[in-house]
Parts: sequence; structure tokens; C-alpha cells
Amino acid sequence: MRTRNDVTSLLTLPLALASLAPADAAVLPEDRADALYHRYEGGGVTVDGPSLLVRKKFGENFSVVANYYLDMVSSASIDVVTQASPYKETRRQASLAVDMLHGKTQYTLAYTNSSENDYTANTASFDLSQDMFGDLTTVSFGFTRAWDEVSRNGDPGFKEPVDRWSYRASIAQIVTRELMMNLTFETVTDEGYLNNPYRSARYLDPDVAAGYAWEPEVYPHTRTSNAVAINADYFLWYRAAVHGTYRYYTDSWGVDANTLRLGYTHPIGDRWILEANYRWYDQTAADFYSDLFPFENSQNFLGRDKELSTFQSQMVTVGATWRLPALNWGGIERSTVNVFYDHALYDYSDFRDALKGDSVGTEPLYHFGADVLRVFFSVWF
Repeated sequence: MRTRNDVTSLLTLPLALASLAPADAAVLPEDRADALYHRYEGGGVTVDGPSLLVRKKFGENFSVVANYYLDMVSSASIDVVTQASPYKETRRQASLAVDMLHGKTQYTLAYTNSSENDYTANTASFDLSQDMFGDLTTVSFGFTRAWDEVSRNGDPGFKEPVDRWSYRASIAQIVTRELMMNLTFETVTDEGYLNNPYRSARYLDPDVAAGYAWEPEVYPHTRTSNAVAINADYFLWYRAAVHGTYRYYTDSWGVDANTLRLGYTHPIGDRWILEANYRWYDQTAADFYSDLFPFENSQNFLGRDKELSTFQSQMVTVGATWRLPALNWGGIERSTVNVFYDHALYDYSDFRDALKGDSVGTEPLYHFGADVLRVFFSVWF
């Protein structure tokens, strides 16, 4: 089971889900199909699998997009090898979205189901986008409702619900011929069983040889988060473009986070597009997080998930898109091959590798690198 803060989800899930987001208002997207292979390796975790997405218009006012996504996970992460045995699992996800265009207003309804052996997630969303002021401004609103069920391998009686509500609003503005900007706000409320049933917290125990022992984590049953982001795209005179995004996140658990993204897109001739991006992320720890608690049941809530600790990450992305020569296959207008590679570094400020070091609480701080490969083939028809 992977939680919403899991680093593998952070890096891989958006690759497929981004294609289900609402398209620009007043313009339905073109008919298109994408076949993707993705692979993640880092921190003892390997995730790979395919994804297939198809988008089709019906008349001038309707569009349907369907997506299937598969993750095959092999995990021997530091959390797993410290407290349990390595494991393998498969997660399957299917999504369907419908766009409807009425004048300068676009409506989008979407549903996603994701399942693995100990976690089932269902998500439904509604988005509305409106063009105004001579199509220079687009205002969007959205709502998402998710209902999940957490189970535990080897314990058929363990079934816990998780409910989520998300509200978002954004405004996109064409400032000049070269500059586009977007401001987005989102608030999310989670309620239910929000921790991982396999994860434990450690505490000092002088009566055992290791000097510490383990107890089950205990999380609050509610969490409210708010995030605001500003994005800018500037188109240069030689057809290239630069991109920048800043996002601030805060939640009721005490986590505050900053994300900065910078990117550059450069076309070469009529067939090649090269891209490079840099991402910086940092966050503070949750109020109830600790790498090592002073004694058993030392506080009401206990968490040792490294994704709730203080940490920083950096990620560099390079990619290329090649527009293929005409395939001369029936109905295909054009096609591309796309390759993207990400390299990420994660440095934890208060999460230690409990398997290393002789003195409890002085083990080396944990850090690791991760690599992500995405290769996909796109056709327009």
C-alpha cells in the first residue's frame, strides 16, 4: 500500500492523470492516442508499467477521454527493510472523462478507479472553465470527491474508509503576446484512516539490545490542506519558451512546503522539441513526527513516515519530442515519439537510517537518488 505522500506516486502518477485534466476553455482537444511506458528506481523501490490514453471528439461539443494505467511495484525501501520484508504488488487504474463545450464554457466530468491488494480508491470530479474579456482571461472552478478503502494483508477484518473533498479555482490571463500567467488555489480535506497500517514509530527502550523498539503509528483522523500556485510562460522571439512555477502548501498537521519549477522549451526545425526543467522542493515536519520518540505512547499522535519529516528534494528533467514522418496509415494525421528522463535527489534533515550506526539517535541522516524514465508514442487522428 502506498500513501498519498509516497515519492513514487509523486513522480509517476501525474504522467497519466495530467491528460485527464480539463482542456483549455472554448476549445476541445484534438483526437489523440498515447501509449506510455514509465519506470521509477530509487530508495530501494522499483515501479514500472504501461499506460494507454485515448481522446475522441463527438461532434463539435463533446469529447471523451479514457485512460488505463498499470504500476508494478517492487519495494525494499528503508521503511520496509527496517520493519518488514520486501514485497511486490500491482496497482491498476482506469479513468474516464467527458468534456462538453457550450459557447465559451467547458464542463468536464471525470471518474477514476484505482485498486491494489490492500487499497481501493474511487475519485469523481467536476470542472468548469469560462473564457471572457475577448478570450484573454479564463476562469476555472473544480470539485473532487474521493472515497477510498484501506485494508491490511493477512487481516481480512481490517477495513477502514478514507474520504476526501477538494475545491479549486484558477484564473489564466494572456498578459501580452509573449506572456501567459495562471494563478491557482486549492483546498483539500481528508477524513478517515490516514496512516499506513504497516508502518511503525520507534521509541527509546533500554531493555532491548537495539536500544529502541517499535509501536504502531497513530495519525489524526482529519487533515486540511491549502495550496496556492502561480505559473508563467514566456514565449521568446526565436520560437522557444521559458516557464516558471511557484507553489506554497500548508496543512493542519503542521507541514509547510515550497515548490519552485523552472523550465525551457526549444524547438529545432519542424520535427524536434527539446525540453529541460529543474524542480526544487522543501518542507517542514508534521507536528507529531519524530524519528525517535522518548518512550512508548509518549504522545497522542505518533508518526515516523519520512514523507512527514523535514526534507528537501531536487529534480532535473530532460526530454525530447520527435515528430515522425508521415506514417500513411489510415486516419492518422501526425505522430510523435517522446522520451523524458528525471533524476531526483532527496535529503532528509531529521529522518535517520536505523540500520546504520552504533548509537541510537545518532545514525546517519537518510538520503537517496531516484531515476524516472518515460517513453511514449502519440498519434493524432
